Amino acid sequence: MTSYKNPTPTVDAVIELPDGKIVLIERANPPYGVAFPGGFVDEGETFEDACIREAAEETSLRIDLVALLGVYSDPARDPRQHNVSITFVARSNDLPEAADDAASILLVEPDALLDQSFVFDHALIASDYLQWRETRLAAPPRPLLKDRS
Repeated sequence: MTSYKNPTPTVDAVIELPDGKIVLIERANPPYGVAFPGGFVDEGETFEDACIREAAEETSLRIDLVALLGVYSDPARDPRQHNVSITFVARSNDLPEAADDAASILLVEPDALLDQSFVFDHALIASDYLQWRETRLAAPPRPLLKDRS
């Protein structure tokens, strides 16, 4: 039987707060540095649910997904292994608290995103988010997922 080695699916969230700031984390585990909240998708889990779960685990935030920002698949994007990130833009009205894999929380103005010492390819994600932010429609986007409660 042929064995295939495939990339591992991950998710990341660019989380906007009501004051316009963006939530970043300082990673508690290697590779150390600043990142958007995110992590690995569990078997049997949708990318959307994984993003919501990972955001809650790392930032204690309940988030609404508002847009798919992009797919980041460069085999060199993560020094640990070939990971592919499905990255969402999200919103939250809560106050973040560092938890799980986050050593601390950073709240950053969008204009200061590119000044961060990002790990992985998160500087590219930040750049793509800023471009998305400039070109999106004036009307606020609808959540991607309907409330499942």
